[in-house]
Amino acid sequence: MTAPADEETRLARAYLMRVAEPPAHALHALVDVEGAPAAAERVRSGNVPARVRGETEARRHVDRAGEDLVAADKVGARLLVPEDPDWPAWPLLCLAPPVDRGLRGAGQPLGLWVRGEASAGDVFDQAVSVIGARAATSYGEHVALEIGYGLASTGMTIVSGAAYGIDGSAHRGALHAGGRTVAVLGCGIDIAYPAGHDRLLDRIAGTGLVVSEYPPGTSPARHRFLVRNRLIAALSTATVVVEAGTRSGAKNTATTAASLGKVVLAVPGPITSAMSVGCHDLLRTGAAQIAGSVAEILEAVGPLGEHLRPPASSPKRSTDGLAEQALRVHEALRREEGRSMEEVAVDSGVPLDRVRALLPGLELTGHVERHEDGWRQAKGGPRGGH
Repeated sequence: MTAPADEETRLARAYLMRVAEPPAHALHALVDVEGAPAAAERVRSGNVPARVRGETEARRHVDRAGEDLVAADKVGARLLVPEDPDWPAWPLLCLAPPVDRGLRGAGQPLGLWVRGEASAGDVFDQAVSVIGARAATSYGEHVALEIGYGLASTGMTIVSGAAYGIDGSAHRGALHAGGRTVAVLGCGIDIAYPAGHDRLLDRIAGTGLVVSEYPPGTSPARHRFLVRNRLIAALSTATVVVEAGTRSGAKNTATTAASLGKVVLAVPGPITSAMSVGCHDLLRTGAAQIAGSVAEILEAVGPLGEHLRPPASSPKRSTDGLAEQALRVHEALRREEGRSMEEVAVDSGVPLDRVRALLPGLELTGHVERHEDGWRQAKGGPRGGH
């Protein structure tokens, strides 16, 4: 296995990440040509091309690399750099070519401050970004929770921005499923933003990652959230927009994802809801595919749900192998008549929050179907079943 970056390289990149506001295209090009240590020395001296000087002149005298590494360590974070073996090179590769095409907001990060137990080298192998409005409706939050849970149940990583509303619901759904989720911040790795999500961020770091390209202590700002959106789009195979206004950060992320060649999906909502206008616009213009269920999202991102199908040698009864609560939920449904989650909870004796969590998984395996009048047992039985 390749050895981690040496201390000189890590200190140099920490210095450059504080000196330049990302994405610093000219500085990144200089680092690619000369290496981080040499580029850092040139920036300190001011002996750099004009474009690099424009990106670094205001802060080149601010050298807090050592202090930043210590501040990160105090909150259990570390600096991950491209020279490290677990750098997510493949997901971030898409951020390089758009710079040459003049696309706004592209550009690879010089490094990433990360906090958490997961390995950045594999956590993004199968990942979907789930994003949306902060001022979400109860409908939007419920859908985001279901999508987060359903996708995480298949082993996929949920990437989002840790904001109130849709982001938080998607993260929680993944955590409820025992899956991994990644929060990408628009501020320093040592700042819990929003403050009300400090415990949520701790839970995310417990199994996944909290990520930022901004050095410790960097305050949140509108332009930084717009810049971090490119990372949310890049670090996943697809981006799902659950709710979004006409002009919103979520729609901005979806546009960026499309420009990076990623799959974009949007969840339809009530035509009377202002929070669904952005999603409907993406669907109307053909910028996004429709995301009507977890199964449709999996179908759009590729054959990632194949392992959910029962093997050819599965038992004769399609429900054989279901856990006790899942079986009770299945048996509380009818084939010809839809039932609400509340009705299923009462009939099965399974708590409502567990019913909400189990039904999307049963839908994925083909045991149940969602109709206009509610949930039903699937008439044809699960995919691959008898």
